[in-house]
Amino acid sequence: MSGFVFSEKPITIESGEGPYLYDDAGNEYLDFGANYAVAPLGHSHPAVTEAVQQQAETLTYVQASYPTEVRTELYDRLADASPEGALPNVWLCNSGTEANEAAMKFARAATGNSKIIATKRAFHGRTMGALAMTWKKKYKAPYEPLAGDIEFVTYGDDEELAEVVDEETAAVFLEPVQGEGGIHPATIEYLERAREITDETGSALVFDEIQTGVGRTGTLWACEQAGVVPDMLTTAKGIANGMPLGATLCADWIAENHGDHGSTFSGNPVVCAAANATIETLLAEDIPTHAGDVGAYLMESMETAAADHDLPVREVRGNGLMIGIEVKRGANRVLRDLALNHGVLALPAGRTVVRLLPPLIIEESHADEVVDALTEALS
Repeated sequence: MSGFVFSEKPITIESGEGPYLYDDAGNEYLDFGANYAVAPLGHSHPAVTEAVQQQAETLTYVQASYPTEVRTELYDRLADASPEGALPNVWLCNSGTEANEAAMKFARAATGNSKIIATKRAFHGRTMGALAMTWKKKYKAPYEPLAGDIEFVTYGDDEELAEVVDEETAAVFLEPVQGEGGIHPATIEYLERAREITDETGSALVFDEIQTGVGRTGTLWACEQAGVVPDMLTTAKGIANGMPLGATLCADWIAENHGDHGSTFSGNPVVCAAANATIETLLAEDIPTHAGDVGAYLMESMETAAADHDLPVREVRGNGLMIGIEVKRGANRVLRDLALNHGVLALPAGRTVVRLLPPLIIEESHADEVVDALTEALS
């Protein structure tokens, strides 16, 4: 059997345009998962497509020790776009889990310590290091033992965080909004306190913005809404609008003591071209602000529908277009109904949360369509 790692869904996707995907029978689906938030500009965006085509005609690959114009442009673009421009050092890789692996290594090298603090419900990736910081047992059990010296604390509890972070701590890893863990936004106060605690101990504060970043929550980076600048920020998923790219943005004190790290495909020119086009378009068209506005509209509309129709919804929560709808019955049943009967694709976040991560270009009319579909599916 081929493709055994992934359980396949009963829909064969052939093409996509904007917020829509199309299967091999010509059926149209409104993509409200964006394939785990990887298409902020929607599918087959012309600026990204043109950038990829032009770069592929010129140079498809050269290792990162040879400078290329397109890669250098991305280094500069990400440095300038980092929170307050305070993370000017950029490591490029191929995925979010690799970006977090790099951050783990950089933190340990820069501090000389090994202890890493992560949170319950956290998801930081599936490779052996990032997996050790991921909370859910089902992801980890078959592969243990994993990397050691990882401690977990309750997400949002700053007193517990202060108790475990000490001078022997290399890093604290936090998601500004927990994604896989059920769409749980952190409070501004919690992120501010995390910054204070790590400053006091000389530990690195790492924000995992692999799912929250690139405009999804209404600002380019979710941490900007709290005014908190980390020592490292990891990003991936939407950064190249579907092309495989991850990045670790680092403060100077981390970069000066980063140790020895490398990757064959770091900064592939074709992927860098896609990322440059994606970020340029997002900022030029102020798409993060649009995402924040449409996300607020969608959440308010869903809350109203739940109340008016007495739907089995416990809570609607999120930030921007990163939304979780906690239902009183299994989320997977709802998702199957949405896909097969309403032409809407969405995602789970645990057993009871329907997760919405649509392209950031959607309009209120798309939000209305999804709220109507959810109302029918939940009634």
